[in-house]
Amino acid sequence: MSYGEGAGTSMETIRGRNFPTIRQFTIFLANRVGQLLEVLRRFEGSGIRVAAMSINDSAECAVVRFVVSDYERGREILERAGLAIIETDLVGVELPPGNQPLLRICTALLQAELNIQQAYPLIHLPSGRAAIAIMVENPELAMETLASQGFRLLAEGDLRDDPTVDS
Repeated sequence: MSYGEGAGTSMETIRGRNFPTIRQFTIFLANRVGQLLEVLRRFEGSGIRVAAMSINDSAECAVVRFVVSDYERGREILERAGLAIIETDLVGVELPPGNQPLLRICTALLQAELNIQQAYPLIHLPSGRAAIAIMVENPELAMETLASQGFRLLAEGDLRDDPTVDS
């Protein structure tokens, strides 16, 4: 009998295509002209878009954080390039209508005593709606809190041009 065969528990542990958070990659680059361009060109012709990006620069290196439209294929491309990557779950949330959507999101998270560690806009969503990606110390509590207050959360599938296509 092979490992796990006949067991009552599913052995599937790989993230689903529509996992309730979105995945961020962090890479470290030498602070030299063209380094970021070299990384971004690796996605050229793959059909993968960079949906969000943040750069923290220092004299010697840059910390680049980004979200791509297809997390699994994006990881494969980065791994094949030999880049050391760190992966983190982010909470994606559409900005609600109204004058102060960020205030509403921050208020909801404050009520749950959650601190936002990082935030940046998602620059392209197929829905055309404005959204942000946020890193918090407890993504599950953040998602539960935001959902209970009527915010629309984004999953990995929401970043793809056609979320019904599983490429």
